[in-house]
Amino acid sequence: MPVTVTRTTITTTTTSSSGLGSPTIVGSPRALTQPLGLLRLLQLVSTCVAFSLVASVGAWTGSMGNWSMFTWCFCFSVTLIILIVELCGLQARFPLSWRNFPITFACYAALFCLSASIIYPTTYVQFLSHGRSRDHAIAATFFSCIACVAYATEVAWTRARPGEITGYMATVPGLLKVLETFVACIIFAFISDTNLYQHQPALEWCVAVYAICFILAAIAILLNLGECTNVLPIPFPSFLSGLALLSVLLYATALVLWPLYQFDEKYGGQPRRSRDVSCSRSHAYYVCGWDRRLAVAILTAINLLAYVADLVHSARLVFVKV
Repeated sequence: MPVTVTRTTITTTTTSSSGLGSPTIVGSPRALTQPLGLLRLLQLVSTCVAFSLVASVGAWTGSMGNWSMFTWCFCFSVTLIILIVELCGLQARFPLSWRNFPITFACYAALFCLSASIIYPTTYVQFLSHGRSRDHAIAATFFSCIACVAYATEVAWTRARPGEITGYMATVPGLLKVLETFVACIIFAFISDTNLYQHQPALEWCVAVYAICFILAAIAILLNLGECTNVLPIPFPSFLSGLALLSVLLYATALVLWPLYQFDEKYGGQPRRSRDVSCSRSHAYYVCGWDRRLAVAILTAINLLAYVADLVHSARLVFVKV
């Protein structure tokens, strides 16, 4: 959705009757010599070096190692596609909105690389014995941090500013949608062990909350990437406001119920980590049950704050059709 941002006002420019049209953005081979092009080259090189170092010694065993390797390979591949599109001037032929896609990906990539930069060294590297594999893994973590900073810098450079004509995903609510869906994905990873919630209906409700809010936020992102926000039976601004309000209410219940039923003995919870047998010793590639429960509680609070901020910013925005 093309938008003009003027402080608290967003002016939406309607597309053609099919809802799929978008203005042509002309590219140039000189894009690689511009600051943003050079920044994307840094992203490309840092992610390439990260997964190459790890692949050369086979240091990505286990689910956490696989996640980190996927992150670097995925970010490298999409960044390469973006550079090729910019270099060849193919933005108008790209199947997704070029106003929204690059910054959406950059925000996801920054979060992906941040997670890899934290998860990989804490759940894998520390368990490696000193030697070539450990050295490569540490170097890969360093380049992962560089990639994270580079992607975050792109988001800071290309986000919406007052007076600019830009896509919804470049605005604060749009970027918050990315954060909300990413945090939900991390929550899903931690609750992949169904034993954490199947014994209590209240905990199953929390899982349903995470799924419902994730699906709704993902729909909002996809509608903007496809520039088909007019397919909704209600105005898109109303959908966004309703989505934010509903998500705040749902996450508020999850923030109360999840810690209550996971850590309060009255409701069958375990208040102390020492009582969890699975946490009695450190083990590579594994996160014990109590740590998973705590992580989900923290991530639930983070996502609630994100949805509250989303609601506040969405309420302050005024969408005016042109």
